[in-house]
Amino acid sequence: MRTVRALLLAALTAALTVTGAHTAQAAAGAYTALGDSYSSGVGTRTYYADSGDCYRSPRAYPVLVAQRLGAPLTFAACSGARVPDVRGQLGSLNAGTAFVTVSVGGNDAGFADVITQCALPWPWTCTSDIEAANAFIRNTLPGLLNGLYTEIRDRAPNARVAVVGYPRLFNGESCNFGARISRAEQTALNATADLLATTISGRAAAHGFAFVDVRAAFTGHAVCDDVEWINGLSNPILESYHPNTAGQANGYTPLVGSRLGAAATSPGLTDV
Repeated sequence: MRTVRALLLAALTAALTVTGAHTAQAAAGAYTALGDSYSSGVGTRTYYADSGDCYRSPRAYPVLVAQRLGAPLTFAACSGARVPDVRGQLGSLNAGTAFVTVSVGGNDAGFADVITQCALPWPWTCTSDIEAANAFIRNTLPGLLNGLYTEIRDRAPNARVAVVGYPRLFNGESCNFGARISRAEQTALNATADLLATTISGRAAAHGFAFVDVRAAFTGHAVCDDVEWINGLSNPILESYHPNTAGQANGYTPLVGSRLGAAATSPGLTDV
């Protein structure tokens, strides 16, 4: 009887230990999503009624990732945000924040205005606009990102921070009759997306943050591809050249979720 009782006690203790481990693992900490329209979910055509001009969507990757993690979400990302605006989104960050994502830099470089110029009919061109954006990305954006990333780490010293990049938008085809963006301009705009990725990832690494590079995931799903994850010229114009619902769900969410989910289940992992 003593042997049976001891075995039962050991089995019960083991079961409780396993249950406790699963409970602790499932209890995700707070998640704050910072950034611009690529984080807020512009392009998905569905937005929270109270999000106003920020156009926050229930189909955006921060919402989907938070659901996967089981983490309470502070959804601070806002359409049109530049680095100074994102610095105004940091109010929820503190020592208890477990996860942070941030996407910013495209608006600072005026990328939307550049695409608008590229879409104008002949004889307008956008070569000088692209060159100006590239110069800003090389010379000014790194300093802006350094200041922002430093403040994020200061405010959320224990958080896993993932800096989320931008996709290449074009595949060289022209399928939007209202937007004349030549093959050469598309190539140049994709090169600017690559420059953004290189610049942002370099600053992220310097601060010990993970970089989520989505360019490969969106290959084959650009504007004019058979299965688009990025809207072309759209009505309303706000939706143009942003990830659609599939882009958010299939392009961004698995990559961001994997980065943040790894931290939730493997605390020993580093950010790089």
